[in-house]
Amino acid sequence: MDLQLSNLSHSYGDLEVLQGIDLTVRSGEIVCIIGPSGCGKSTLLRFVGGLERPTGGQVLQLGTPPAHSLNPLTYIFQDFALLPWRTVEGNISLALEDHRLGSAETAVIIDDVLRRTKLTEFRRAFPRQLSGGMKQRVAIARALSVSPAVLLMDEPLSALDSQTRELLMEDLIDLWARERFGACYVTHNLAEAVRLGHRIVVLSRRPGRIHEIVEIDMPLEQRASRLAELESHQTRLWELMRDEARAADLELTDD
Repeated sequence: MDLQLSNLSHSYGDLEVLQGIDLTVRSGEIVCIIGPSGCGKSTLLRFVGGLERPTGGQVLQLGTPPAHSLNPLTYIFQDFALLPWRTVEGNISLALEDHRLGSAETAVIIDDVLRRTKLTEFRRAFPRQLSGGMKQRVAIARALSVSPAVLLMDEPLSALDSQTRELLMEDLIDLWARERFGACYVTHNLAEAVRLGHRIVVLSRRPGRIHEIVEIDMPLEQRASRLAELESHQTRLWELMRDEARAADLELTDD
């Protein structure tokens, strides 16, 4: 299933946030969205996920999600969004409770995503017992439990320390290599973007417009061992957005 954003625009009263966004997120690709503070990255993701409606344009789902998909689109948030009174297993089961699944089928799904995210031995732990990286792994497992066609990720690693971020990037790449899910990934971190993105969308400062789309023609699985090559892409991204980032730093934000 592809996602097509067509002439997407949005204003909050007189404040124009996004302008004329045309973009297709193709099945099985990770599209990273970067840009200056306040350019509308997170707002754009909310429109893609249907959490808000834009004032102009539309988001279309083209084709059909996988036959076993329970939710075509699923979010992974920066703050984990875990219920503290539920165990790891209980937080994952939350995503399945509205789908009229039998207890046996639910158990099979939970066992499967725990295994895929290396959480099996932590299934009865509570969020307060987990590190930040483990909490985000639970959030990823919960998202995968509904077999989404496209994952919507809003700064999912920004609250983590650098070592944990590196480990989770490796985990996400391993999961993608097995699942080939599509993803729309919002980040302010250029190193994350070049490690995870097949294409990187650079937005201008507010109102956010597509300034450029950078494609990285390097298999995700090889990028950890080719960091020197990725640095040139990271440098180019910064050159594309540096002046606007400097200007945006002097503006009020709504991102």
